Amino acid sequence: EIMTAQSTTQHPSTTSTMKLPALTVLALTTGTATAFAPAPLLRSSTTLNAVAKKDSYDITLLPGDGIGPEIMTATKVVLAALTSRCEFKLEMTEALIGGAAIDAVNDPFPNESLEQCRSSDSVLLSCIGGYKWDTNPRELRPESGLLKMRKEMGLFANLRPAKVLDQLIDASTLKKEIVQGVDIMCVRELTGDVYFGTPKGIDIVDGQRVGYNNMIYSEMEIERIARVAGDVASKRGGKLCSIDKANVLDVSQLWRDVVTEVITKDFPDVELSHMYVDNAAMQLIRYPKQFDVMVTGNIFGDILSDEASMLVGSLGMLPSASIGESGPGVFEPCHGSAPDIAGQDIANPLALILSSAMMLRYDLDRADEADILERAVEAVLDQGLRTADIKQENDDCKLVGCIEMGEAVAKIVSTIDSAVEV
Repeated sequence: EIMTAQSTTQHPSTTSTMKLPALTVLALTTGTATAFAPAPLLRSSTTLNAVAKKDSYDITLLPGDGIGPEIMTATKVVLAALTSRCEFKLEMTEALIGGAAIDAVNDPFPNESLEQCRSSDSVLLSCIGGYKWDTNPRELRPESGLLKMRKEMGLFANLRPAKVLDQLIDASTLKKEIVQGVDIMCVRELTGDVYFGTPKGIDIVDGQRVGYNNMIYSEMEIERIARVAGDVASKRGGKLCSIDKANVLDVSQLWRDVVTEVITKDFPDVELSHMYVDNAAMQLIRYPKQFDVMVTGNIFGDILSDEASMLVGSLGMLPSASIGESGPGVFEPCHGSAPDIAGQDIANPLALILSSAMMLRYDLDRADEADILERAVEAVLDQGLRTADIKQENDDCKLVGCIEMGEAVAKIVSTIDSAVEV
């Protein structure tokens, strides 16, 4: 059952390789493995999930901008089918973020939305941004709201899985032999680096404008993201590649030193390698199967995770999770708001549906239910249903819209055989 309310505001070529390994932090089970299910990770020293498993959860929905509201609507239909089948409740309250918030209250992430998110068990975000607000002052752009949310909620770790599915392998722009079997988890630090460093700004120096930002990381910030990446790697293929630019940047040298210290000490069974970011960008296209888990800073991760995502063929298929040391996480698709197709019922809701599965797994202690969603998405693809972004010419698949795709997933959620009792 879904209760909805409206808030008042709304890879062979590393520069070095060493055998390393580790602190077994938690023995965790995530239920039946699926193509989409990422390995479990350490939320804190004591618990993986923000809340214990219960019968009812408070969820904040952030529909955002562009295609955001319509993919959220499709996802709510799927979640309604899931909660009905599995007999638990999601009490959902919508809040404002991004351009929608700017238009309504002249703030890209108003305090009311922040408090609503903080008081919930988890947060589901569609997407933000659009051409409409591109010329606004920096503080009144949708992206500023997203950065504020990450900072204020302590969401320092972003996980983006990029797994190539056999059903969609022809959707990739790379050759089949290059991408078949690719399964990468990109762990990106989310609240430091040049996006947040100070001083920053645009000043007049000697009569001309000078723009500057500060690329900065503390030891603590690097340590905690390294531990998340080490834990993820220890539960996947045991390989971790840290991405930096230590041949040029002092901050990257610190990054390399601290990551090496943490993984050597705490994760002795993890094979750690280091790679310069420019080489990593090339290797992701040349030989992506060399990578298992990648860990990197905010700006490098922003770029590389999008590149890794396109190995799959469409950003419309990829979920992500942003988590902190405590409190609710934020779960969102990797794609943008696509304002050019908004309201046309052609958007792909699958990434948001899969983000919901990550929410169920990581924040709500509902791994079995997450498995059902992930298996339902795979089943829809097996049935040959495709939205425009993943439809290939002469593929004999049926082109469907956002609403129809959501309804198809919901139908399968209601009828698919469960691999485990839920």
